[in-house]
Amino acid sequence: MSWPLEVTSDSPEMTRWVAAQLAQACSPGDVLLLIGELGAGKTAFAQGFAAALGVEGPVTSPTFTLVRQYHCGANCPVAFLIHADLYRTTSLGEVEDLALLELVEDQAIALIEWGDMGSPVLGQNTISITIVQPDDAQAGPDERRISITGQGTWSQRGDELARLLVIGSEPVAP
Repeated sequence: MSWPLEVTSDSPEMTRWVAAQLAQACSPGDVLLLIGELGAGKTAFAQGFAAALGVEGPVTSPTFTLVRQYHCGANCPVAFLIHADLYRTTSLGEVEDLALLELVEDQAIALIEWGDMGSPVLGQNTISITIVQPDDAQAGPDERRISITGQGTWSQRGDELARLLVIGSEPVAP
């Protein structure tokens, strides 16, 4: 297996399915960086990811609160999902002040929208999920290309993730 893993989604439900598959490969302390323009599907991805962890209730982008903490379900390998949004941060110092790595440690997973803005201070063991809307004429309005690249400890988990993302099984909305 080599990075990046590439997946094409043709609907928000498929994007949520991809996120749910990725959630199955996560462990306490993992940091996931969501990257994409406004409207790319980062929040739909976060919703699918959170649902797979047993988070109940609505999951919305924490653009104005910057960080939300959700309790995960009883069968989840972690107690919390830390959902952050760095869109409004203006410096790496502000990202460091959020103390996201300290919040995650051994009992949570961090899912960080606009994560590329803070990647230099978010550690070496991250996975980047880039979501783009293709600009070619044949792409449908809901089509997205999802590119997943792991670093650090994720390098050894690529094969597991690739197996989980086998497209051919019917995606089900989480």
